[in-house]
Amino acid sequence: MSRSEARVPTDRPARYGKQLAAHMGRKIRAEWSEESGRGSLVFGAGTATLVAEPGALLLAVEGEAADLDGLEDVVGRHLVRFGARDELVVEWRREDGVPGTVQRGEGEAAAEA
Repeated sequence: MSRSEARVPTDRPARYGKQLAAHMGRKIRAEWSEESGRGSLVFGAGTATLVAEPGALLLAVEGEAADLDGLEDVVGRHLVRFGARDELVVEWRREDGVPGTVQRGEGEAAAEA
């Protein structure tokens, strides 16, 4: 199993964690605990954990190395969409130190182009 992590700075980490789990829970097994500020997503190709801490939402995905791009993309893309107003950016880093994928809002990507 391979692992990738992202730290997404935000003033509302618990709100975004809860929203992501609720949305993804329509298609996969997902849970969020208000008390602990933690959640999980269970995909066919792997899992994701969500942890709200002061000032950031921590994300981690685990799966086969060949599946990491897809896991990073689906978790990051949905979070960025929910956080469009806050211009959230998700930059993944693999456990071996190699950069993973990056998800950002369309407005920010267009500004860089």
